[in-house]
Amino acid sequence: MPLRRYAHFTLVALGLLTALALYFVVQLRFNYNFNDFYPAGDPDLEFYQGYTQRFGNDNDYVLLGVEAPAGKTAFDPAFLAQIDSLTRLARRQRHVLSVTSPTTLANPVVEGLGVFSLPYLHPAEPARRADDSTLIYRTPGLVGNVFSADARAVALVLQITPDLTKPPGDSLFAALHAGLARLGLPEARAHFAGKLVAQSVFVDRLKWELVVFMSLSVLLVTGLLWLTFRTWWGVVLPLIVVLGTILWGLALMAACGVSIDLMTALLPLMLFVVGMSDTIHIISRYVSELGYGASKKDALRVTIKESGFGSGLSALTTSLGFFTLMTSTIRPIHNFGLFTGVAVILAFLLSFTLLPAMLVLLGKPQLREPRRQGHSWDGVLGRLFRTVLVRRRLIFTVSGLVLAVAIGFATRVRINSALLDDLSKGDPVRQDFAFFDRQFAGVRPFELELQPAPGRGIYDLDVLRATERIESYLSRTYGLQYAASPVTLVKAVRKALNGGGLAEYRLPADTLELRRLRGKLRLFRKKAEFSALALPDGSAGRLTGRMADVGSVRAAALNDELRRYLRTSIDSTVLRTRLTGSSNLIDKNNENLTLNMIQGMAIDVLMVTLIVLALFKSLRMTVVVLIPNLLPIVIVAGVMGLAGVSMKVSTSIIFTIAFGIAVDDTIHFISKLRLTLGREPDIFKAVRHTYLLAGKAVITTSLILVGGFSTLLFSKFDGTFYVGLLIGLTLLFGVVAELTLLPLLILYFYKRPAPQPVAPGIEQPVS
Repeated sequence: MPLRRYAHFTLVALGLLTALALYFVVQLRFNYNFNDFYPAGDPDLEFYQGYTQRFGNDNDYVLLGVEAPAGKTAFDPAFLAQIDSLTRLARRQRHVLSVTSPTTLANPVVEGLGVFSLPYLHPAEPARRADDSTLIYRTPGLVGNVFSADARAVALVLQITPDLTKPPGDSLFAALHAGLARLGLPEARAHFAGKLVAQSVFVDRLKWELVVFMSLSVLLVTGLLWLTFRTWWGVVLPLIVVLGTILWGLALMAACGVSIDLMTALLPLMLFVVGMSDTIHIISRYVSELGYGASKKDALRVTIKESGFGSGLSALTTSLGFFTLMTSTIRPIHNFGLFTGVAVILAFLLSFTLLPAMLVLLGKPQLREPRRQGHSWDGVLGRLFRTVLVRRRLIFTVSGLVLAVAIGFATRVRINSALLDDLSKGDPVRQDFAFFDRQFAGVRPFELELQPAPGRGIYDLDVLRATERIESYLSRTYGLQYAASPVTLVKAVRKALNGGGLAEYRLPADTLELRRLRGKLRLFRKKAEFSALALPDGSAGRLTGRMADVGSVRAAALNDELRRYLRTSIDSTVLRTRLTGSSNLIDKNNENLTLNMIQGMAIDVLMVTLIVLALFKSLRMTVVVLIPNLLPIVIVAGVMGLAGVSMKVSTSIIFTIAFGIAVDDTIHFISKLRLTLGREPDIFKAVRHTYLLAGKAVITTSLILVGGFSTLLFSKFDGTFYVGLLIGLTLLFGVVAELTLLPLLILYFYKRPAPQPVAPGIEQPVS
């Protein structure tokens, strides 16, 4: 088939596939599901899922905190009137199941056959304000839950429909914000917290940042391509190939039913900068061949044959760098690794089908510089190569010193995460969550399953006393600011049966008294507040609460101490317990971060080792290739330690991705070196020729990669910011090592096993 006909056929076929991809892309949706970050396949996740079916989720609520006007307290009558109106407004919302508010609090009292609810607050009676506030601050469960400790703020706890999605959640927030404005409560004094808040904010920012990152990347890459090739087709053709790759990658996600989340939102940018590599290597080599006097047909033939080998190997290593993320138990990271890895392979396929087809139809381009003079890059790279040789001792010395210092700082890196650590400390949403940590019981959920021993029930006196001791430990030592359990229910019923006095809020003194209470408990067991803490048959219970977000490291230490206390102080023949909850599951991710990172790096290193062994059959060469690529990884780990950046879910992917991308240029370099060695027996001349041949593409692709990742520095998510910063630094250090250490190491340590035959059909360009 003639080349032009083949090119037309290729463009038509790829155009049809792209139209199909477009059909799927328009169906793609944004999503940020908090539950997706639970460790998939973990036994604790399976247990928690069964737990939520019995007792409900621990994060299906919205906290709305409102500060009193300056100079006034939460007991100001006008302020309480506004809060009462806001409470009624919240109760009317479709997806709000119940509202706990200062104005709805009541002290139940049982008299005769009736139950009377005595309000804690009497705003219309100023004379009772002192007594009301005294009673409230002496009653357990009110301060920290609905009243702040300094009496300057109140909180509404809205129990919402389980697993509420973003659209109805946004409608709820819109109604609440409108209500605040209508009631004259300034937004600056109102604070929201809860899973639904984070879900809404994250998705809105994901949409905005995706547009910003892609726009900045297109502008930056367009400028770099123009500076590199100085032709319209040197800019347009790579952009067409890469944008097509992005379209195909997103279509594959949509076809598999995967939404864009915090991790997969990076996929378009990742493909834009990573997928550009092959096109630059192809066009650079094509232009070089034309500059050396080759015809268009011969230039394309040599380019495809020689660049195809290196690009295929680099696509393999880069995709494997992403595929290794599939070892993660966190679903968003797993999906990101899978689809980005597949898309990298798609980028390779399009680079060697779509790009050559367009070059065939383009016609032979007119180069700006005369053929006889070669390229200005040759002079620049030649001088750089000579400098590297002259300064070789300095390069080795500096590299050794930098490595030693980096290892020292890298030991400071710690694994730690918080519920909203992807938001900067000054972010308004994070400030709102911090408000509840500071003024109320906090936003971190706590869950402990209470399982009575066989033959016992959750309302047995020994079980209740054991639960009370656990509550006391959690309040005194663990840091739990608010707790509720079956003990809370029994104490509340006992108080109600004994006139509502605060002194009666305690457990029954003996089994006989408890037996009298249990008859009353049965009357309430189907109420929502009762069924949320104990099963109707009394076979199991729940201790739930909230605390400040202390971070995963501190939480792990607290949990270890709690488990030790439960083993030594709670009789397992009376009560058995199990720590669970959404926070516990998120913390468990840290246990797997180091293992997943080591697994990913090990697979990457193994694959690069196998490739180098296959190419050169030399263990020395394997070490030579790995050193310039592992050195930048160690340096960036040192930067993390120096800057105090913790290892967490979002930053744990950096090393695997950075190594997979950084080794790309090395693969191109050594694959070209292998082909050159087949024709040039002198190792020095072969390395120099390869340096001149590959140097331009190495520098250009590295600049584009660093520039592309630098756009992530504009992100409002700390995790995304550090991904851009640290991967960019890795690639920057990587290109320096590529142009300095790699040629020196090859010249010093590589020994040819035997002369290699000239590869058939490949012509040697004249330098």
